[in-house]
Amino acid sequence: MIRQVVIIAPGSRGDVQPCVALGRGLAADGDRVRVLAAPGFRALVEMHGLGFAPLSADPGALLGSAAGQAWTTGRRRLAFLSGLRAVLRPVLDGLLADVHAGAEGADLVLAPSLGFLGAHLGAHLGVPDAELHYQPSVPTRAFAHPLLPQATRLGPWGRRLSFGAVDTLAWQVLRPEIDRWRVETLGLPRAGPRGPRRRSPVLCGFSGAVVPRPADWPARVHVTGYWFLDPGPWRPDPRLRDFLAAGPPPVYVGFGSMRPAEADAVFTVVRAALRRAGLRGLLAAGGGPDTDDLLTVADVPHAWLFPRTAAVVHHGGAGTTAAALRAGVPSLVCPVFSDQPYWGERVFRLSAGPKPLPLEELDVDVLTARLRELTGNPLFRRGAQYVGARLRAEDGVARACSVLRSE
Repeated sequence: MIRQVVIIAPGSRGDVQPCVALGRGLAADGDRVRVLAAPGFRALVEMHGLGFAPLSADPGALLGSAAGQAWTTGRRRLAFLSGLRAVLRPVLDGLLADVHAGAEGADLVLAPSLGFLGAHLGAHLGVPDAELHYQPSVPTRAFAHPLLPQATRLGPWGRRLSFGAVDTLAWQVLRPEIDRWRVETLGLPRAGPRGPRRRSPVLCGFSGAVVPRPADWPARVHVTGYWFLDPGPWRPDPRLRDFLAAGPPPVYVGFGSMRPAEADAVFTVVRAALRRAGLRGLLAAGGGPDTDDLLTVADVPHAWLFPRTAAVVHHGGAGTTAAALRAGVPSLVCPVFSDQPYWGERVFRLSAGPKPLPLEELDVDVLTARLRELTGNPLFRRGAQYVGARLRAEDGVARACSVLRSE
């Protein structure tokens, strides 16, 4: 039976790209796949042969707004959730309308846990849904929720309760608009203070080599491995090709879609620290002018670029973290907000890089010392190579597709 699968992918490229990889796998198995994402990702989705429907909320514009800047620079982890309402409130009604329109005709809905959109749509359409998790979000006694690490010291049950606390707060932040949407558009009753009951399969788009599966997770939770979207044949432009050939492997420095508001100041520090450490550098767009030892690059596939570097310095987004680990090169994570500190800590615990360095603490002296540690400590290269070999041996897309076929 050919199914119409709808994948909801709000957010930045780091959120959309794994969904495209998963969609490709499902399409190869015979399903029709439609990805719902911001208009700027239409080309990415359609070039891989998948259907596309737009979500009007543009993540770049949202992050660039005053509310977005305040959201990404908040120091408290839970401020990420409370600030989310300020960011989404102007666009949430339109986003929900787009999601409803884009899900028409679905036989299966795949969606992240934000707002439990998949559960609402599945109930409305009378079809199954599955949750897509890019970070550990299912209650466990083994560790605290990535957004509430303070609960670690509260013991097994405190750690488990941290997940309920985060879910409850996240639901309350979005509940007024979503409950109204349920009633007025979907024809469902209000979900109430605790949100919809969650019994659907959960696909964790990360690897057990990075986050070992807790023994107390229920059988409906599947740690599939990462959903990597390989670029296929890709050729660098002459600038990049010649720069890589002209000397030892450089250090890549980039902060993804979470690039800080003070990008010029940050990259001034980065350039000075790289030179003081005696390292060549590849800097993400916004990194400043090219020189003999520093080159600014734009949209280069991480799967192609990272294996050609000596190390990677990045913001700790789940996708960038996974790409660096898969490449087998050490990483220094400079987190800004959300789950980024969690992934930085995982890199450190895996001996694939030094302790995370929050972006707000960046200065030339500190970064120079961390760069020397990053590139000079053989433990980090061995740790990264070990994890990388395990990730390259996995096929997270195939595993996820198998789960969806069997449910």
